[in-house]
Amino acid sequence: MNAPISALAKKDVATHFHPYTNARAIEKDPPLVIVAGDGIEVIDDAGKRYIEGMAGLWCASLGFSEKRLAEAAKRQMDVLPYYHSFSGKAHNVVAELSERLIALAPTQALRDGRVVYANSGSEANDTAMKLVRYYHNAIGKPKKKKVIGRIKGYHGVTVAAASMSGIPTMHQHFDLPIDGVLRTLCPHPYQFAEEGESPEQFATRCADELEALILKEDPETIGAFIAEPVQGAGGVIVPPPTYWEKIQAILKKYEILFIADEVITGFGRTGNRFGSETYRLEPDMLTVAKMITASYVPLSALYVSNKIFQACADASASVGVFGHGYTYSGHPLACAIALETLNIYEERNVLAHVRHVAPTLQDALRAYVDHPLIADTRGIGLIGAVELAEDKKARKPFDPKRGVGAYLVRRAQEHGLILRVMAGDIIAFSPPLIISDAQIRELLVRFEKALDDTATWLKA
Repeated sequence: MNAPISALAKKDVATHFHPYTNARAIEKDPPLVIVAGDGIEVIDDAGKRYIEGMAGLWCASLGFSEKRLAEAAKRQMDVLPYYHSFSGKAHNVVAELSERLIALAPTQALRDGRVVYANSGSEANDTAMKLVRYYHNAIGKPKKKKVIGRIKGYHGVTVAAASMSGIPTMHQHFDLPIDGVLRTLCPHPYQFAEEGESPEQFATRCADELEALILKEDPETIGAFIAEPVQGAGGVIVPPPTYWEKIQAILKKYEILFIADEVITGFGRTGNRFGSETYRLEPDMLTVAKMITASYVPLSALYVSNKIFQACADASASVGVFGHGYTYSGHPLACAIALETLNIYEERNVLAHVRHVAPTLQDALRAYVDHPLIADTRGIGLIGAVELAEDKKARKPFDPKRGVGAYLVRRAQEHGLILRVMAGDIIAFSPPLIISDAQIRELLVRFEKALDDTATWLKA
């Protein structure tokens, strides 16, 4: 018998068009309504507590009750609740944050550059695509505009960002992708490696396919390549050894800009401040969001290398203005919270904490590969996934209509754990960066209960 539907859930279903949700299914199975947070836990409208195993959407790095961020918000609201950076204006908080971010940039090219602000990862990646066009027009290469994304890539939901993404449900019925966006293989060995192919050989094939695509399209038409250091929403895809070395060599060979989407990996998720440090990436542009404010308010930033900035600055001078920006670009409240978030990361040495507790999560995930329902496990730092399969040896997935991954996630929720299922019955883990060893172990206990429930259900 189903539990009674709360008044809040009824109100929500009657008025709210939910993102990334089956809009018909939720009418029959109303949403979990969260009303409070406490550390790594959230609390529903019936008072039940849940470990938030996804940090919301990969993002609540400091949990759900960090008082210092609330206090920073109040201080800023009392002094300057809003101002902009248009038409030769600025405010003190955006100036301070810009200096701080530039100092933290993972490469010298970005430390010599600038940051452009927006409100979400989608907008930051959308801006990056616009700058690919602006830059190449500015340097006299107007044909060099196409952007290559990857299968299973996720870069946001604006028209441009969704087009650069490689997940079919983001395109269906939206008439996407737009022209000028190409797709190449992603480094997901479990799904795409050939029989007997080593990780390094698979990485070589990924690079070869990218180069073949570039040559087919004509290198003089390819403006940029966009990729996440570790693919998130596509299934927590961790690249095999030598992958990034080979990909970057091709991009440099054909003078193709590299956009690193660090919306998920930026500010500590992989155990380094940036995924670009973890994988020795040298991007021309880099996007961050989510953990820049611990997601307490919306903010994103796009790092732009000096060579791109200088060309764009000259072009803007020729027309009289750089015709891009948002009303809330570099909002004082968001900048103040970002500064306090960065302070907390440094004072509490959050990176060292992630490195300390990550093995507890990663070792446990790797051990699950022996479970009859789990065909592949992967992860780095405090991000990971298990991939379910009907036949492990044949790498045969469950029929999507059976909803095996969705069932497991529902059972986890019943046991007080929030996880996320992605296409292909992939279960993702991405807890707040402040999670302790003991809390990770409790998270795993609850996951194992859900896994046992799922195995019993399948046998029945």
